[in-house]
Amino acid sequence: MAVLEIKNLHVSREEKEILKGVNLKTGPGEVHALMGPNGSGKSTLAYTILGHPRYQVTKGDILLDGESILKLKTNERAKKGLFLGFQYPTEVSGVGFSHFLRTSYNALSKALGGENREVFITVREFQKYLKENLNAVGLKDEFLSRYLNEGFSGGEKKRAEVLQMAVLKPKISILDEPDSGLDIDAVQSVAKSISKIADKDSTIILITHYARILKYLDKLDYVHVISDGKVLKNGDASLADELEKKGYEWIVNPQNNL
Repeated sequence: MAVLEIKNLHVSREEKEILKGVNLKTGPGEVHALMGPNGSGKSTLAYTILGHPRYQVTKGDILLDGESILKLKTNERAKKGLFLGFQYPTEVSGVGFSHFLRTSYNALSKALGGENREVFITVREFQKYLKENLNAVGLKDEFLSRYLNEGFSGGEKKRAEVLQMAVLKPKISILDEPDSGLDIDAVQSVAKSISKIADKDSTIILITHYARILKYLDKLDYVHVISDGKVLKNGDASLADELEKKGYEWIVNPQNNL
C-alpha cells in the first residue's frame, strides 16, 4: 500500500514552465483519472513523477509514503513501486517479453523486500503465473515467446502495458493515454483489463483526453481536470460524464459561461 502526494509542483522543460503548482493526493486502492486538453501538462506530470531527466522540478515536492522522491533516479523510483505505462510503447527487438517480465518482477520483488509478493522458484512456476495474467488482459500465450512489443498492434501494445502492471504489481501505476489510437472495441478491452487487475493494495492513475474509456471501468474514485499546468477541478466519476457532455471550455474559461 502506498500514498502518493504531489505538493505545489512546478516543473519546467528547456526553461519553459509547464506545471504551475499542481496538488494531488492518492490513496491505496483508488482509481484516479487525470483529464485535460492537449498540452495541459498531463504527460509532463507522469514523466516528472517517474523522474524523467528532461523535466526540472523548480518548486514543490513529490512524496511517496511521506518521503520525498525528488532526489531518486528513475530506476530507484521504479524500485519503490512506481510504474508508468507509455502512450507510445517502444518496440525492443532481441528482448523476449517473458524474460523481460521475469527479470523485472524479480528486481522489483528484491527492492520491495518481498512484501505481499509471490516467490517463484522455477521458470515453469513463473510461466504459469504469466499465463494467468495473459488471460486476464486478453492476450494469447504466444505473446510470451515474442520480442517486447515487436509487431504488436496498437491495442496489443496497450494490453501488454497493462499486463506488465498486472505481473509486476507496482504500488502506484500511471497509464498515459491507454486509449489513444484505439477503436471502440480495443478501448473496451483495455478498460476491462485494467478493471480486472485493480485491487485494494494498488493505486491507478489513468491519463486521458476523453471519458470514453472511463465508462468501461468497474471503478473510478476521482477525476481531476488539468489545464495550463494547474489542476482546475476535482470530482468523482460524474465529473467525467459532465466533461463528455460539455467539453473542457466551461472549466478552462469559466468567464465565457457568464
